[in-house]
Amino acid sequence: MPKDKEHLNLVIIGHIDHGKSTMMGCMLIKTGAISDREARELEKLAKEYDRESWSYAYVFDRLKEERQRGITIDLAFRKFETPSKYFTIIDAPGHADFVKNMITGASQADAAILVVSGKKGEMEVGIAANGQTREHAYLAQTLGVKQLVVAINKADVWDYDQARYEECKDAVSDLLRNIGFPVKKINFVPTSGMTGENLAEKSDKLSWYDGPTLLEAIDAFIIPEKPTDKALRVPIQDAYKIKGTGVVPVGRVESGVLKKGDKIIINPTGFKGEIRSIEMHHEEIPQAIPGDNIGFSIRGIEMKDVGRGDCLGHPSDPPTVIFPNGKWEGQIIVIWHPTAIAQGYTPVVHAHTAQIAAKFMSLDKKLDQKTGAVIEDNPKFIKKNEAGMVTLQPIKKLCLEKYTDIPEMGRFAVRDMGRTVAVGIVKEIDVGAPAVKKA
Repeated sequence: MPKDKEHLNLVIIGHIDHGKSTMMGCMLIKTGAISDREARELEKLAKEYDRESWSYAYVFDRLKEERQRGITIDLAFRKFETPSKYFTIIDAPGHADFVKNMITGASQADAAILVVSGKKGEMEVGIAANGQTREHAYLAQTLGVKQLVVAINKADVWDYDQARYEECKDAVSDLLRNIGFPVKKINFVPTSGMTGENLAEKSDKLSWYDGPTLLEAIDAFIIPEKPTDKALRVPIQDAYKIKGTGVVPVGRVESGVLKKGDKIIINPTGFKGEIRSIEMHHEEIPQAIPGDNIGFSIRGIEMKDVGRGDCLGHPSDPPTVIFPNGKWEGQIIVIWHPTAIAQGYTPVVHAHTAQIAAKFMSLDKKLDQKTGAVIEDNPKFIKKNEAGMVTLQPIKKLCLEKYTDIPEMGRFAVRDMGRTVAVGIVKEIDVGAPAVKKA
C-alpha cells in the first residue's frame, strides 16, 4: 500500500451499456494497475468468446466470477494510482436490477465517475425520467458522494464532435444542478473507453477540448475529512468463512478508529468480542480509519453472529438499534412513484449495507424542496418530485444514526418495484424496546 499517497474510494456509476467496465478496464491497463501479461490474457479470452471489443470489460467481469466464489476479501475492488493518490475502485453495476449492489458500492465511496454515453439517443435515455443516469446521480448525492467527474463516453461513436459534447454537457449539468451537485466544480471529460482516448493522455482528435484527462480530473479530487473523532461504525458488507482463520466480516469504516485488540460489539445481534487482526488489500494493518475497506477476524465469532447490514462499534458507544416497535423521522425527496406515497406504504429501505422493509407510519409535513419551508401539515400523500417529513418503522431491527450525529449512518434510500422511490436523511430516532419474551 503506498504509504505516502492519500487514499480515496471511487465508485463508477451510470446507465447500463454506457461503457463503464470497458472504460475502467482500459484505464487500469493504461495506469499499469494491470500487467501487460494480464491484459494479453484478457484479450485472448475475449477473442475466444468472440467478443473482442469486450476485453477491457473482462478486467472487472472476471472479478464477478471471483465474487461468486468468494475467494479473496477485496472482491469487487481494484486499486490503482494517480500521481498524488491511490484509489480503490468499486465497479457498480448499471443494470436496474443491480441497483441494490450499486447502493452498497456508492455508500462506500468518497467520489464517483458518472459515465454518460454521448451516443445519440443513449445519453437521452439515461437522463430520462426512468433512466439510470438520473437514478444513480440522485443516489450518489444521498449516499454522500460529494465529488463527481462526468465522463462523456464513446467519443469514437459521436465522431469527437464538439457540438454533441456541449449538448450532453448541458443536459447532464441541468440534471446534476437540480439534484444539488455544485456543477461549476465538476469536470465534464470527453472520453472513449474503447480506444482509450483522453483517459490517461490527451487526444489530438479532441483538440477543441482544453480540460483535464479523466486521470487528471480524478487526481484533483479533494480528500474528505475523516471523522476519526466520532464513535466507531463499521457497517458489515459480508462475512466469509475462511479456512484456518474462521469467520471474517468485511466492511468499510465509516467513522471512528478500529485497532487490533479492541473490544467490539456487533448490532443488532449483540455479539461481543475482540479484534484479532485487520486486513486491507491483503496486507495486515494495526488500525483502520474511515474510508478503509477492511476484513477482520474476531475471537469466538460464528456466522450466526454477523451478516450484511449489521454494524460494528465499541461497547462504550454501540451502534444505535431501532426495534420493530421503534421508529425514525426522515426528511425525504420522492424521485419516482407511479402514484404517490401514502400512510401504511411498506417498501424496502436501504441504509448503509442494510436492506430492511419499513412502514410509513405517518406523513408529517410536505416541504418546499428548495427552501425547506413547510407547505402542508399531515398531507394525505407525497408524490414524485415532492419533499416531506415522514415517520418510518422498521419491520426488523435496524442500525441507524441521526444524520447530525454520524451522517454516514444517517442516510437511506427507499426502493420498490425495482426502482428507487425516495431518498432521505434521518432526523430523529425513537429506538423502541426489545420485545419481551413471554414465559
